[in-house]
Amino acid sequence: MFGIGWQELIIIAVVALIIVGPKKLPDLAKTLGKGIRDFKNATEGVTEDLKDTLREDDKPAAGNSLENTPLMKKTDSGATKNETPADEAGSKQNPA
Repeated sequence: MFGIGWQELIIIAVVALIIVGPKKLPDLAKTLGKGIRDFKNATEGVTEDLKDTLREDDKPAAGNSLENTPLMKKTDSGATKNETPADEAGSKQNPA
């Protein structure tokens, strides 16, 4: 657990007992446990929302193919959008 051994846990518990006192220590532990549980529930909710969003993004739209994606659409000159003008000029010249 977080790379903490049993000896460290015992030292932390003794220091907490000395600082907080024996009367307030159970209330502190209860509050700390509730806070950790609430944090865990919140992170699980965010994780589920992200997974749902990723699942929706992975679904292909009806009638959508690779030809309809923005990177594959042809421009007026016939070159794809991801080619640079330098690529077009170099392909038109005949290297001899």
